Amino acid sequence: MVAAMAGFAVEDMLLKAAAKTVGLGQVLLMFGFAGLLAFAILTRRQGRPIWDRAYLGRAILFRSGFEVTGRLFYALAFVLTPLTSATAILQATPLVVVGGAALFLGEKVGWRRWTAILVGLGGVILILRPGVEGFSPLSILAVIGMIGFAGRDLATRAAPRQLSAMQLGVCGFAMLSVAGAILMVWTGAPEMPDAGALAAIGGATVFGVFAYFMLTLAMRTGEVSAVTPFRYSRLLFGMGLGILVFSERPDLLTIVGALVIVLSGTFALLRTHRA
Repeated sequence: MVAAMAGFAVEDMLLKAAAKTVGLGQVLLMFGFAGLLAFAILTRRQGRPIWDRAYLGRAILFRSGFEVTGRLFYALAFVLTPLTSATAILQATPLVVVGGAALFLGEKVGWRRWTAILVGLGGVILILRPGVEGFSPLSILAVIGMIGFAGRDLATRAAPRQLSAMQLGVCGFAMLSVAGAILMVWTGAPEMPDAGALAAIGGATVFGVFAYFMLTLAMRTGEVSAVTPFRYSRLLFGMGLGILVFSERPDLLTIVGALVIVLSGTFALLRTHRA
């Protein structure tokens, strides 16, 4: 799980770097197509079909819509705002998933977990700081992306069991390509990326596929209650890369808000698995 979170953080960093010289829409389109090709190869190696009629089921269609929303707005967030704050806001995803499971999937959530959810969302507000001088409306992009990812995770719970993790990867990266194509309507026609941008997109693909594989391995071979809290290691990697690579300096409210999200999220996850 820690390896997966490190891979995702490096993926974000490389995509942010590539978007400095190439339009973000084109970056997402190229990254999505490369990831789609990689997961298609892995799917065939498993002996499974790349296309499955289950992709047209309601759960997968909902998942695809949320995937596009999450990928599109989170990518806009980490390109247009500091990587440190975008990564911190993303860590509230498990809290929203717990609340969404109670509201839409009928799962029982006690007052302790609802309290943790509200406290964690308070941490998000600390990072956003609406109404004060440091507030940036662009930070809302990360919130919309986080909600998209939470919806995707909820829809994944209802996904047909016949679909493997690799097939879901095919579907997910296909939706990333769709998100890139949508964004290109505003960012303009494609252009020939330079060697640096190509290397960054290629590296992001390698780290993204590696991270997805490590995440699947962790969730399928380890005890969920033991490995899930280590998702928050992504915050350390994301903030570290933001500071080292992009010279970002998160302020005290961002750090405090991130800690509140991590502590409340870990508590909610542990209570969920105990239940």
